[in-house]
Amino acid sequence: MPPGRLWLIPTPLGEASDPRRLLPADTLAAIETLDYFVVENARSARAFLKAAGTRVPLQALELRELSEHTPAEAIPALLAPILGGRDGGLLSEAGVPAVADPGAALVAAAHAAGIAVRPLIGPSALLLALMASGLNGQRFAFVGYVPVAAPARLQRLRELERRSAREDETILIIETPYRNQALLEAALQALAPSTRLLVASDLSLADERIRTDTVAGWRARAPALPRTPTVFGLQAAPGAGKASEALHRGRRGGS
Repeated sequence: MPPGRLWLIPTPLGEASDPRRLLPADTLAAIETLDYFVVENARSARAFLKAAGTRVPLQALELRELSEHTPAEAIPALLAPILGGRDGGLLSEAGVPAVADPGAALVAAAHAAGIAVRPLIGPSALLLALMASGLNGQRFAFVGYVPVAAPARLQRLRELERRSAREDETILIIETPYRNQALLEAALQALAPSTRLLVASDLSLADERIRTDTVAGWRARAPALPRTPTVFGLQAAPGAGKASEALHRGRRGGS
């Protein structure tokens, strides 16, 4: 028997969102027929599948969990039903699977096993933020998290600013929601006044907030950020990284 397919199924970016409003018909149609899913959290996955309108009774669904703590040796067992001929779905807790998500390990193993991988359309916080930012959408890089410790975080932000100026690219960053404010304050301390900074929170939700401004503009009007999922972006003008580093050295020399 040939193997089944692995469907990559996006989910809404907030629990209160209606999947049938946010997800296109083809994505909903794929969900309806599947009875095997690999998920981050079984409880929230069942709630999503019920809201999305699965035709399979919830008690008949087979859900297996894959998180950042799942050991690599457990991955083959998650693929076994698909290798046995069943189609399976991969769900993230929010947004698209396998992007800043432990599901990437399952997708890599599926390719190695000769399983067809089928991505479906749905909300991606990174792309929504980039679309709405006004920053360079031709060249961009997602770098994940920056360090938590303050000195290392400032150093990393300056490195990213220099990279943005050198490569003429947008840099996208995410942070744990309760550290949003600390990241904003660090960015305003580390970056050059001319560097453009994006902060996009609660994308696709009722409380969506998106703002792009220069660092100088943010310093003049810096709000308290919500403790909700947020994407940060920066794009430096040519030479901005060198300018902010020189300013930083000058501050240290005068202190």
